Amino acid sequence: MLFGLGRIRGGVHPDGHKADSARFEINSHLPLPDTLWLPLCQHSGEDAKALVQVGERVLKGQRIAAAAGRFSANIHAPTSGTVTAIDTITMPHPSGLPAKAIILQPDGQEEWIALTPPPDPFAMPQEELATLVEQAGIVGMGGAIFPAAIKLRQGRRFEIKTLIVNGSECEPYLTTDDRLMRERAVEIVEGARLVRYIIEAYRTIIAIEDNKPQAIAALQEAAANVGAIEIVVVPARYPMGSAKQLIQAVTGLEVPAGKRSNDIGVLVHNVATVYAIQQALIYGKPLISRITTVAGGCVGEPRNVEALLGTPIRHLFEHCGGLIATPARLLMGGPMMGQVLPTTDVPLIKGSSGVLALTRAEVNEHMPSPCIRCGRCVDACPMGLLPLEMARSSKQDDFDSAQDAGLRDCILCGSCAYVCPSHIPLVQYFEYAKGELAESRAGQQKLTYTQDLMAARKERLEAEAAAKEAAKQAKKAKNKVKKPRKTAEPAADTAEPASTTDNAGA
Repeated sequence: MLFGLGRIRGGVHPDGHKADSARFEINSHLPLPDTLWLPLCQHSGEDAKALVQVGERVLKGQRIAAAAGRFSANIHAPTSGTVTAIDTITMPHPSGLPAKAIILQPDGQEEWIALTPPPDPFAMPQEELATLVEQAGIVGMGGAIFPAAIKLRQGRRFEIKTLIVNGSECEPYLTTDDRLMRERAVEIVEGARLVRYIIEAYRTIIAIEDNKPQAIAALQEAAANVGAIEIVVVPARYPMGSAKQLIQAVTGLEVPAGKRSNDIGVLVHNVATVYAIQQALIYGKPLISRITTVAGGCVGEPRNVEALLGTPIRHLFEHCGGLIATPARLLMGGPMMGQVLPTTDVPLIKGSSGVLALTRAEVNEHMPSPCIRCGRCVDACPMGLLPLEMARSSKQDDFDSAQDAGLRDCILCGSCAYVCPSHIPLVQYFEYAKGELAESRAGQQKLTYTQDLMAARKERLEAEAAAKEAAKQAKKAKNKVKKPRKTAEPAADTAEPASTTDNAGA
């Protein structure tokens, strides 16, 4: 057992609330829901393109939507059944905005497509393995939902010295990764070996917070006979699960502002992502389910469940003891960075690490009061930023000043808001500013694209006009070339000579 070399800046120690859900084994035998809602956007890019029609029967594991762009991902049928509609549903997002989805009615037969796992992935070219991961529709399972194959290919382009498998799981309530590491440690180690092989890393580290002793023991045992895999224990401190903070804690290296981890030779994957990669490359299984924590004071029996993607959230609550009280807040993800849910009629998606139903006491809402300039937010910020200045500028729509204060490097962890004695909703201001800046950038990109199209059209029209003028001039020049004339024959004189008599009579 090793301990991290670095110490992260700032951070907080929120109450864990992990014991209730961590004490039970993963429930992998949930009954099928009546309907599965499969949004076409369960990743960081554009919506996937539906490949099925209404009324079509599909098999479990069949690809039903294809990636449509670099940051998009394939979607597969979680079970066999019939496509009843391709329509809009409510997304698991605070806005409650609708999104297009494939609606699937399970038939209960669980009929798989023919799976074709590679015979020996360690004997295959790395690019082919990355393609298999892409085909399986795997994205970052820790919540980032960034297509995993892109990170694997980035690892091929950069000189990656260290692979870090992130098992820290610092968010309160969430124990998904903890139970996964306890129960499927062998598969995680094998997945780490596969990822290391694909990106050709020199060193592999599985990092776990020190509040997960059983997971640490399970992975140490699984890695005991596997070379070049280290189990590193890091202090339990939020936001240790953030990639930049974990890299600093484990390696002592700091990712420069505006850079990515691969710029310093490090690649980070969540343990659930590594497990999904192992399932795809060893068994040929696409990503059709995930383990998620169902917890909170309103849940009758908090625990972790392995549920099919597209399962309605209310179905998860029903099979975890039901809701014993009316939730003051529904969350997808943890309480620090999770998304507020507008209703339980939303689906489980690839990035759903947890579903929480919190009581009013757990939410602990307060009316914000004026800032007292105590500086606690600055001390708590793991990125060393000035949250108060960013919030002030964001509130005034001065987004340039907010960026100057470090908004671009803010990871929206919520540590500043957690320690604020005035209960100022700092993260809401940052999310608003980031959203406005993203919209502005998208508008500028659209304007630039439109201008490029107009310039290209003008250039094309000018080229066409020049070509027409050249053809016209060439035709004129050709017509000016004189052809040799034929000699004209004299015309025959058909007039009769005047009569002598007639002249005389005149």
